[in-house]
Amino acid sequence: MAAKPIEVTEDQLHSDEELIEKLEGQRVFRPRSWEDWLVAIIAFAWSLYQLYVVIVPVNSVFVRATHLAFALVLAYLMYPMFQNKKLRQTIPWWDFLLAVIAAVGALYIFWNYDALNARSGDWNQLDIVMGVISIILLIEGSRRVLGLALGVIAIIFLVYDHWGQYMPDLIAHKGASLNKIIGQMYLTTEGIFGVPLGVSASYVFLFVLFGALLERAGAGAYFINLAYALLGKYDGGPAKASVAASGMMGIISGSSIANTVTTGTFTIPLMKKLGFPPHKAASVEVAASTNGQLMPPIMGAAAFIIAEFLGLSYTDVIITAAIPAFVSYFALFYIVHLEAKKLGIRGEDPSRLPRAWQIFKSGIHYIIPIFFLMYTLIILRQSPQMAAYNAILFMLLIMVTQHPIRAMINKEPLTKEIWTRGFVEIWQGMVAGAKNMVPIAVATGLAGIVVGSVTLTGVGLILAEVIDTLANGNIILVLLFTAITSLILGMGLPTTANYIVMASLTAPVIMGLAGDLGFLIPAIAAHLFVFYFGILADDTPPVGMAAYAAAGIAKADPIKTGLQGFAYDIRTAILPFMFFFNTKLLLIETVDAADPNNPAGWVWITNPLEIAMIFITAVAGMFAFSSATQGYFLTKVNLLERLIFLVIVPFMFIPNMMASWLGYGSIYISYAIGIALYAGLYYLQKMKIARDGGRWTRKGIMA
Repeated sequence: MAAKPIEVTEDQLHSDEELIEKLEGQRVFRPRSWEDWLVAIIAFAWSLYQLYVVIVPVNSVFVRATHLAFALVLAYLMYPMFQNKKLRQTIPWWDFLLAVIAAVGALYIFWNYDALNARSGDWNQLDIVMGVISIILLIEGSRRVLGLALGVIAIIFLVYDHWGQYMPDLIAHKGASLNKIIGQMYLTTEGIFGVPLGVSASYVFLFVLFGALLERAGAGAYFINLAYALLGKYDGGPAKASVAASGMMGIISGSSIANTVTTGTFTIPLMKKLGFPPHKAASVEVAASTNGQLMPPIMGAAAFIIAEFLGLSYTDVIITAAIPAFVSYFALFYIVHLEAKKLGIRGEDPSRLPRAWQIFKSGIHYIIPIFFLMYTLIILRQSPQMAAYNAILFMLLIMVTQHPIRAMINKEPLTKEIWTRGFVEIWQGMVAGAKNMVPIAVATGLAGIVVGSVTLTGVGLILAEVIDTLANGNIILVLLFTAITSLILGMGLPTTANYIVMASLTAPVIMGLAGDLGFLIPAIAAHLFVFYFGILADDTPPVGMAAYAAAGIAKADPIKTGLQGFAYDIRTAILPFMFFFNTKLLLIETVDAADPNNPAGWVWITNPLEIAMIFITAVAGMFAFSSATQGYFLTKVNLLERLIFLVIVPFMFIPNMMASWLGYGSIYISYAIGIALYAGLYYLQKMKIARDGGRWTRKGIMA
């Protein structure tokens, strides 16, 4: 009798939600309890409000205030003050009180909008008191939802704003009064209610809601099963399926922890069963899930903020980020393949795999809304708001009709449960989307304090001077200092908040110092640079939460998991350096900035053949780097071969600089040298295999 195919069901996937809630520190209520219903109703109302303001014009300040009010109410109701069992199962009276005060504080500028405009700069005592209380409650809400890091950073900036005159001479400033600080941070749109929160309220919510509805409709289970059906039979199949599924989940999710738990509960046990050590099984999932935030169109919610900061269209941002994201994922596939070869791990028995074509057909209606969204964004050039709104409406139609249509195709009776199931899933998706937005909304609100401080004190100019002094005019050191700072800050921050902080502080520094040193770098290259290193922090020990989540599933050491995951992600760490020096990887070609017809200093690359060449050579360069770091190609590589693989990397990634260094004007010379070295290594490894009998044990010793 044939073995029963291994598949993940929607019920199994949804049962992981409690694990995600525990990992994120949320309260876990009894199902159908009044607390559970209260949070769900508020979350559903938030989703309805965000859909309402798309079609009914509302003052953007009002939308931001209401957006933050909903987020803070849910933050205080969903997350306890302390992590003990009793507080994680009930909502004490003081959290209701704090939730109400926080909401009143957020809505204060909504209710007093005209009066605040009339007395702008001449704030009364109530304005200041409300500002102080609201900032304190926002910091406390952030501590509950995101941990200490972002709140501590905000407090440091507030202290610096007020007592700047007492700081060391290098970073000192004249200091700002309490009235000025509260006005900047709370009573205007220069701080908490600034651009980051505005992007969260206008764009990010809709895309996160779309992803939640898509996942609730069954797309999560569909992506995992499809990836497993297609890749499970190959060497290291479950690990490759983990990479593919996490990439597809990354399209609809902005959370590395959610990606890890959703796909990892299925793929990690399968990897362990086929022979992956527990920490390596967990590390593959961590690397795949954190990199899911690189994937357009959501990119961990940062894509929208990048567009707003730089004045670019959202479509331009996701096009720019596409090649690095796919190169990173292709390289992770390759690393998993090398690990499987080193460990001697074969694929799953094909008889235990679901049939790929059947899986694909069963859920093709989940792919259509994603393509519809991308079509309206890229081809029709709709605004992100309208594109997401229309995609959500399309998704709601699918959710209502998919179960009756499936029943009719299978000739099953159309029961009341089948007719109503879609509406239940819409309710669940709307609630889940709002809950997923709480960390993003709170993070963008609090990160606004950092943005406001940079404007208030000019600390960005001071930081530029500090970094320039430390780097002594060396652009590589400038980038290294920025990367290390992003990693350290990102250990305790969500990706979006980390990007906002680093984009406010160090992206302008990179741009200024690069310009002083003669590098013509588009602003988006600097912003993507800090964004990439913020993502890498999610699996960097000792705080990487994605590593803890995966280690818990694999029953592995979280520190060991984090270190191994970071080792897999080293390939992602070199990408920002490469596209900084070769902007063609971002589909951007720098030109003479003095040209009056092109003051931006760059143009888009649109030639399909050139785009294909850029992608293929970048993948080759990344594969070479992966072989060097993993110590394996066709067989185990020796030290000399590792060095040659490392030499190949710049020839494939930065051919412009290599060709210039060699004294040739054509980048094709660089590509030719890289390919020749690659071919030579292939030939040497083939000869080694033939000489030694062609078989290796797990320890790399010939059998």
